Amino acid sequence: MSSSLTFGVLVGNRGFFPAHLVEKGRAEMIATLSTAGYGVVCPTPEQTKLGAVESRADAKACADLFRAHAGEIAGIIVTLPNFGDEKAAAETLRLADLGVPVLIQAFPDTPGKMLITDRRDSFCGKMSVCNNLRQYGIPYSLTSLHCESPSSPEFACDLAWFASVCRVVNGLKRLRIGAIGARPAAFNTVRYSEKILERNGISVEPIDLSEIFGRIARLADDAPSVTAKLASIQGYVDTSAVPAASLLKMAKLGVVVAEWMQQNDLAISAIQCWTSMEEYFGVVPCTVMSQMSENLMSSACEVDIAGVVGMHALQLASQTPSALLDWNNNYGEDPDKAVCFHCSNLPKSFFADVKMDYQEIIAGTVGKLNTFGTCVGRVKASPMSFARFSTDDETGRIRGYVGEGEFTNDSLETFGGAGVVRIPGMQKLLRYICEQGFEHHVAASLSPSAGAVYEAATRYLGWDVYHHSA
Repeated sequence: MSSSLTFGVLVGNRGFFPAHLVEKGRAEMIATLSTAGYGVVCPTPEQTKLGAVESRADAKACADLFRAHAGEIAGIIVTLPNFGDEKAAAETLRLADLGVPVLIQAFPDTPGKMLITDRRDSFCGKMSVCNNLRQYGIPYSLTSLHCESPSSPEFACDLAWFASVCRVVNGLKRLRIGAIGARPAAFNTVRYSEKILERNGISVEPIDLSEIFGRIARLADDAPSVTAKLASIQGYVDTSAVPAASLLKMAKLGVVVAEWMQQNDLAISAIQCWTSMEEYFGVVPCTVMSQMSENLMSSACEVDIAGVVGMHALQLASQTPSALLDWNNNYGEDPDKAVCFHCSNLPKSFFADVKMDYQEIIAGTVGKLNTFGTCVGRVKASPMSFARFSTDDETGRIRGYVGEGEFTNDSLETFGGAGVVRIPGMQKLLRYICEQGFEHHVAASLSPSAGAVYEAATRYLGWDVYHHSA
């Protein structure tokens, strides 16, 4: 929720402009943020002149205040009720050194109020602030309009977008991922560099499947944690076609994974599935993973660590569940449509209708009774965003692509979890994926979140990301 975010507010001021503009502008920005449910850290008039930043002394006082709240502040909003002192604004951000996203907002002038008593010149001042931040090496974001009031509909949209950017940046900087099992031998596509991720603040904690199975074996069938998990699974999807023994195994798997993740302070996970899980334990982990993703603890199959980073980025931006899908099939002759599919572990909220069943692909190898646990259904019609990130060993960087489209109601007869997606200029996207050697897995969210993820990844995290458009 928005209330979980707190913004530092830096009010720019230049002394020869009217003081009442700064006083009213500061109050309007704080009121806007508070009404939207955000916390605010801003100097008071007792701490700096007018509660704004105009001098080196103001910059030091504001920076000290921001540093005192460093654990709370998710982003900083530089608001310019007038031209502002560009040097003082830049020095404040340098001295505070919070490493969080920065949004630059400038108030609009009114044509009938351009005399010295009411003139702002924020239009011009915004350029000067941006020029100085560029000189200081401080990354920043911009509102959609060059000048807009904090109480305007445009700023309301920009504020929601900036909050998404802040969640992605802060959520990925100190991310801890659980890698449960080894990647399937046949899936070279999910290879990744743990060291490149670590250099970007993302840590991976591995555990072998044998340890998971060993801990499961020590769990009593009637343990309270197992009983509670079993009830949650049965209340999550229709399990009427699934043997009781399979449901019990899933419950134990869910308990062990949850306890291990909590013990190791892990936010998300990627799990080895085929065919070790089915051959040596006797279920697929799909429903357990689906529940985690539904509860905003994204979980990807085939130990696709880079894939779950994309899932988490979309989840942070939208605050809704995300999924990992295959770019799987063409859809007839429509060049802008494709079938996205997985076996599946998609979160429940992705489906128009869903039930638990067996995994038809693996069943042919290990037998039907060993493959219960999939979430089968049709992805509902909805706007969607997609994202894919990878570690690039040649450059030592994280790269990727993002974009938006929609899931449609087009007819589709298949198994697993699947939907028809329409993306304008899809052939251009598919060519880019193939030319750049990206994986066939892609993260998806039922939300328009690509822009925020792109801003966070490129401007603040320094990743090499392509934003697809037709």
